[in-house]
Amino acid sequence: MMAGMPSPPGVSIAPARACAYEVLRRVYEQGAYADEALQAETRELDPRDRALAMRLAYGAVQRTATLDYVIERLAGRPPQRLDAPVLAALRLGLYELLYLRGAPDYAVVGDAVELAKTAGRAGHGLVNAVLRRAAREGAQALLGELSDATPEQAAIRHSHPQWIARLWWRTLGAEDARALMAADNEPGEVALRANMLRTDAATLARELPVSTRFDPELPEALVLEEPYDIHGSSLWTEGAFVAQSRAAMLVARALAPEPGERVLDLCAAPGGKTTHLAALMQGEGEIVAVERNRRRAGTLARTAERLGARNVRVDIADAALARPEGPVFDRVLVDPPCSGLGVLQARPDLRWRATPEGIAEMAGLQSRILDAGAGALHPEGVLVYSTCTISPTENERLIAAFLDSHTDFSLEDLAAERPALAMSSLSEPEISPTAARCLLTLPHRDRTAGFFIARLRRS
Repeated sequence: MMAGMPSPPGVSIAPARACAYEVLRRVYEQGAYADEALQAETRELDPRDRALAMRLAYGAVQRTATLDYVIERLAGRPPQRLDAPVLAALRLGLYELLYLRGAPDYAVVGDAVELAKTAGRAGHGLVNAVLRRAAREGAQALLGELSDATPEQAAIRHSHPQWIARLWWRTLGAEDARALMAADNEPGEVALRANMLRTDAATLARELPVSTRFDPELPEALVLEEPYDIHGSSLWTEGAFVAQSRAAMLVARALAPEPGERVLDLCAAPGGKTTHLAALMQGEGEIVAVERNRRRAGTLARTAERLGARNVRVDIADAALARPEGPVFDRVLVDPPCSGLGVLQARPDLRWRATPEGIAEMAGLQSRILDAGAGALHPEGVLVYSTCTISPTENERLIAAFLDSHTDFSLEDLAAERPALAMSSLSEPEISPTAARCLLTLPHRDRTAGFFIARLRRS
């Protein structure tokens, strides 16, 4: 097992670099998810080293396409021909040299060489030569020539798969596509939702040991302006807050449930939106939270208990097949699995896992879950469909197809309620009638995760 591999005798490698190196190897050699690998590797690190390890590991994964372009130029061979441990050391060292520039070059190069040696293979000499040359030439010489005039060039400069660059070029226009890809490589917001069943945002802000800022449109939201150990906090344990992006908070606000209503939440785990609905309902009425995965359903139930959301009932079932008691719900939330292209800041390896074929398959599942939710809604009831992706196939096109086949549903104009979050505020693209009435939050524009939200009413 790679984790915990000791340094060579007499050699001291910075703990954050050693941790980040193991994360890179687990992601690219074992197919691990970056966040899970990081959590496993940082258990013994102090908070400062843990934060640096996260920045190094996430940054190197996010910037893989750009780093590999530079590696090929400096090494004179395609990165795919290098041994995986050597490539991991090169990516890690190059990321720190070109993008962080905090530590002395000799320390970055030296640690990368020693990390390559721990793999027990030849290649550390190449690591030494490539990184020394990179340090000598500098970031401006190596990166300054990269253009983003076309989707293909932008994919290298901003390190995204070419198909995503082309998709956003068509969907958002060139200017916003470039800005979105650039934002995906920066740390995302860390926001908390004050649990209104226990406290309010103003009280929570006074109790937190870090500085925060409020959101004028979301009275329950606090954006952290300093690092904070969220899950180590007694306030978290007591159910005073849940970590949740402001974009995700908009979903429950769009559904706007009233106390005493019956609400169905499909694909409900891990429970952030479910418990937000409970808070908006002041704990009155009933929320049936459907989750297929038994482990995730258990997490959802524990979250509801921690937050005091006693009106939540967790059902373990397949949301696509759910037909709970017929059309008896006042409101339905459909928050199905999606490609996740709106949360690439928080999930650095996801851009390399997603595929166009996967999106097409995902849209079929989303459509089935939406049909199930529609069947559970009584006349005059409200349904909200949301995803955390920026993909017309999963968003506005899916809603348009649903409306064509469900003539008893109409699309409400969320964009008129929150015009700053409407697609019409983008610079270039032609907006379809469906998209023009929906919300699309964007990391570069709204400083939060990318979410699509549509609200429908059954007539």
